[in-house]
Amino acid sequence: MSEEILQKKIKFYVEGMDCASCAANIEKALRKLQDVEVLSVNLISSTVEISTGDGLVSSEAVIEMIRHAGFTASQLTTAKSTTFKVEGMDCSNESSVIEKKLKTLSGVSDFRFNLIAQTLSVDHSCSTQDILKSLKTIGFNAVVEVSETNAGPNPMSFWVKYQHMILTGLSGLFIVVAYSHHYMHKETDFLTFPLYAAAMLAGGWFTARKGLAALRNLSLDMNFLMIVAIIGAAAIGEWQEGAMVAFLFSVANLLETYSMDRARRAVSALMQYAPKRVTVQRNGAEIEIDVDEILVGEIIVIKPGEKVPLDGEVLKGNTHIDQAPITGESLPIKKEPGDGVFAGTLNQQGAIEVRVTKLSKDTTLARIIHMIQEAQAQKAPSQRFVDRFAKYYTPLVILISLLVMSVPPLLFGEPFVTWLYRGLVLLVIACPCALVISTPVAIVTALSTAAKNGVLIKGGVYLEAMGSLKAIAFDKTGTLTRGVPRVVEVIPVDSKNEKEILRVAAAIESRSEHHLGKAILEKAKEAGISYPEVNEFEAITGKGVKGVVDGTDYYIGNLRLFDEMDFSSELLGKRLKEIESAGSTVVILGNSRKTLGLIVIADEIREISREALKLVKKAGIRKTVMLTGDNLGTAKAIAEKLDIDDVKAGLLPEDKVYAVKDLLVEYKAVAMVGDGVNDAPALAAATVGIAMGTAGTDAALETADIALMADDLRKLPFTITLSRKTLSVIRQNIFLALAIKVVFLIAAVAGVATLWMAVFADMGASLIVIANGLRLIRVSEK
Repeated sequence: MSEEILQKKIKFYVEGMDCASCAANIEKALRKLQDVEVLSVNLISSTVEISTGDGLVSSEAVIEMIRHAGFTASQLTTAKSTTFKVEGMDCSNESSVIEKKLKTLSGVSDFRFNLIAQTLSVDHSCSTQDILKSLKTIGFNAVVEVSETNAGPNPMSFWVKYQHMILTGLSGLFIVVAYSHHYMHKETDFLTFPLYAAAMLAGGWFTARKGLAALRNLSLDMNFLMIVAIIGAAAIGEWQEGAMVAFLFSVANLLETYSMDRARRAVSALMQYAPKRVTVQRNGAEIEIDVDEILVGEIIVIKPGEKVPLDGEVLKGNTHIDQAPITGESLPIKKEPGDGVFAGTLNQQGAIEVRVTKLSKDTTLARIIHMIQEAQAQKAPSQRFVDRFAKYYTPLVILISLLVMSVPPLLFGEPFVTWLYRGLVLLVIACPCALVISTPVAIVTALSTAAKNGVLIKGGVYLEAMGSLKAIAFDKTGTLTRGVPRVVEVIPVDSKNEKEILRVAAAIESRSEHHLGKAILEKAKEAGISYPEVNEFEAITGKGVKGVVDGTDYYIGNLRLFDEMDFSSELLGKRLKEIESAGSTVVILGNSRKTLGLIVIADEIREISREALKLVKKAGIRKTVMLTGDNLGTAKAIAEKLDIDDVKAGLLPEDKVYAVKDLLVEYKAVAMVGDGVNDAPALAAATVGIAMGTAGTDAALETADIALMADDLRKLPFTITLSRKTLSVIRQNIFLALAIKVVFLIAAVAGVATLWMAVFADMGASLIVIANGLRLIRVSEK
């Protein structure tokens, strides 16, 4: 290898690094090199990533140091990531076999499994063909997964399922013929055994192929154990039972594949919302093309009854659009020029012309699908526990089965055939498939159910955390209130009337950027009041603004400004407190001599906020807190109307973080609900950060752990309920899987269970937990 100078970060593939002590030795050796920081040592992918500080360490020096530690290493070139669709990868046994194979493949730096989607994501510098060939050698057919927007039916998938079904049917037919022949020709029976053998071959073909591949990779998976049981049954003369085991296991695999496909369809249904073709205006004509060919800025036409193909802005036309697939809103939303639309939503009434703002791969719908797929790959706490448990459970049960086969005959003189049979029954039920699949099928179903209801959850860890919440902190503006302040009253203090006060105030605020000033301008516009230009405009930090209108100096601001000008009075102060105690903010207008009038501005409470907070408390939340930068009087008034337990007002962003941390000390599990951008520090500090109204807002989608796609707080109690039902289903699944195993372990040792009963128990348990997880599809806001 040449003496090239490393980048600041680089990865190496290390041959033979397959245990914790190996990793520790390599890490210790590398730390002896100056300017080298070990960033990660990944046993799964046999890689080491380092940082070289100023980049003055050669790759040869790093490889030589690893060689001194007793290992061979090679520098990984820039890796790319490819996702493969793997047929037949339905449980942890298959993924374990694939994992062992990939660890031996040079150029693979990392990989991630998604059993629900049957996908394998690989970071690699070798070719995709090398990976496909490696998967083929261990019995797995795979293809490079195409993008969701142009994915069509997979002919390989159809053929494999068709072939499996035919062989399973033949296996069952052979068993029926064999049994009938034996019943009718007991004395001249010469076809029964060949027919049962044929049933074993047909029913066990796919099982044997996977089982032998597992054996080559030293992985005793369910398929290998089942083949051992079938051969063992034939060896002791139980031909009929061996054939039944092969047939039933093949049927169970078909049923499990069908059930898992139902869970997969819960997510893939989201991909069908956006149309594949779109009508676009080009060269003065309307033509229909693939959605992937559209460029940002082009004008597309969407007719009544058509789905919106891309995110964009309405240029012409008025309509109502059903946004339920994105935001979960139950009623269609009115759209007119200037309004945004999202891919996957349904245009109900008028024809509209839309300027495209995002490519098909960047739309809000595409981002939601991508985030859900990422969330599926993240393991929830319960899933990590199950995986750790299964890691020790399977070898333990195999050991017990070997002891059952050998100890009674060797030590107590028991019949060898009897105890061999019982040991084979134990082998059949040794695989923890039902246990391992129990959690991910519930998690992915819940994530897709949430997405269909306008709630984007970034992973199982956040889904589970929602079920344990004890307190929720809410931002005020834009969350509990509409976030759009409006002038609700104009109160003359001197001789000027309401229109004159608004005219002068609007003139001054026309130069201001303050959100309260915009409310005054909006009110003047509604009242049809025109205003003159302002001269000598000046902002008075933290207090207000001043300007010259019609040759007169005017001031507009808060009480502090007029206190300093000595224009306030006890009566004015009392009046301001009364108004603020009702939840409003007051802006004072005056000239250089006296106060002229008060403008009362309020940020209206959302009607849904009252209902949502009642439902949140009914869901078991013990404490609700409002965090706001507004004044205490206004905050308290709003909190009382919404029946919020506590208020913390006048807060800066960092103050909200401290408030959330205080709640965490007292309640342990706390959610923060805000706009996803301004409240980012507090969202990050909470157990779960929840962003409001984030449809189309990239920053908010990235910030929060959970995003409510519409400005609807009623999605909050729905998410809490969904989380708790998911946790309940997971607990039920784990209990069922373990209980069935324990019962049959005892029954097998006692000699009560048979091989075909064990197959029913094992695969039946898998089907039960899948069906139980799919019940979460029916969870709704109602």
